[in-house]
Amino acid sequence: MSGHSKWATIKHRKGAADKRRGKLFAKLIRQVEVAARQGGGDPDANPTLRTMFQKARDNSVPLDTIERAIKRGTGELEGVSYESVFYEGYAPGGVALFVETLTDNRNRTSSEVRALFTRNGGSLAEPGAVAWQFERKGVVILDRSVNEDDLMMAILDAGGEDLVDDGDTWQITCDPSDLFAIRAALDEAGIAFMSASSTMLPTSVVGVDAPDTARSVLRIIDALDDHDDVQDVYANFDIPDELLRTAAG
Repeated sequence: MSGHSKWATIKHRKGAADKRRGKLFAKLIRQVEVAARQGGGDPDANPTLRTMFQKARDNSVPLDTIERAIKRGTGELEGVSYESVFYEGYAPGGVALFVETLTDNRNRTSSEVRALFTRNGGSLAEPGAVAWQFERKGVVILDRSVNEDDLMMAILDAGGEDLVDDGDTWQITCDPSDLFAIRAALDEAGIAFMSASSTMLPTSVVGVDAPDTARSVLRIIDALDDHDDVQDVYANFDIPDELLRTAAG
């Protein structure tokens, strides 16, 4: 899973460097709103809302903006009704893609997502075709300079399942329900992390060694990710680190 994790790290650094996507706030706010609509406006009683709230704060969304989104979700303020729709398909090279969207118009989103797959050399698949190749996990990414023993001490009793050396980063995986405990343990130990989120990790990977294929895979992921309704794009590629950096540049 190192290739996919590395891509997540590159995207994180790229976004932190230039804030190139003004769409990010809108996507995070939409996630907060839907979580509040589905489970109520109290983050302590709604784990999904708590996760989305923290994700928005991690990305510097203003607190009053988040609170308004929660009120729209609970009906205290007027808002748009969104639904979750998932799309499954393949990128060039047989890489599986699992696309998570929030939309107020299912027909429009379906048509546009299908067009993005087609224009970028991919293909949509039937529901269930690739979902089984992913599992929901909490993932924390830290700089590789963090001492391994200190890291193990911090997460040992907080629910950490695995610690992987991913080149210039560490990756901690855990059950999504333990993500906040992991964050709290790292904060208490004074260990900074680059990102912490609930995500879908591939259970198996597809190796991509050809530069043209690597560029095509990243191109379709970027195209989908840039769509307003798309919240996350998950993929099961494993591209060598050097090739990944070159293709992502």
